[in-house]
Amino acid sequence: MYVVKSPLSDANLKTVSEALQGALVDLVDLALVAKQIHWNVVGQRFRSVHLQLDEVVATARTYSDTVAERASALGVSPDGRAATVAVGSGIGVTPEGWVDDTAAVGTIVEALGAVIDRMRERIAATGEPDPVSQDIFIQVTADLEKQHWMFQAANG
Repeated sequence: MYVVKSPLSDANLKTVSEALQGALVDLVDLALVAKQIHWNVVGQRFRSVHLQLDEVVATARTYSDTVAERASALGVSPDGRAATVAVGSGIGVTPEGWVDDTAAVGTIVEALGAVIDRMRERIAATGEPDPVSQDIFIQVTADLEKQHWMFQAANG
């Protein structure tokens, strides 16, 4: 059922809606992964890593809302349910229990890298069918790449 009529053709809407849904899943999972590590990080750099992880959570949550609202604006119902996220995320398994600060940084670097790679694919896929959605993916990717750089620099 479509409540909102999309201005995009059916073919373009399919491409864009898949990109938006994939981005939503990755961003929801990124927020969860960053929060899990945030709660369990230990070590000499606990405080700085703990606080920096909250920045990732805030970024992922903000952009997940932006992406979901873009999907809604195009007449596509976004799906951020836990089961959907668990099946569709491109992020690997997060370690359970306490995580040393160096390992925590390594884990978030990997998670950010996975999401960035998939976002870059979405940038390429949406350029022709919907530059508006592509612009959102470009913004998301720029902010995630900044976080990626900062965490990589933290481990030297």
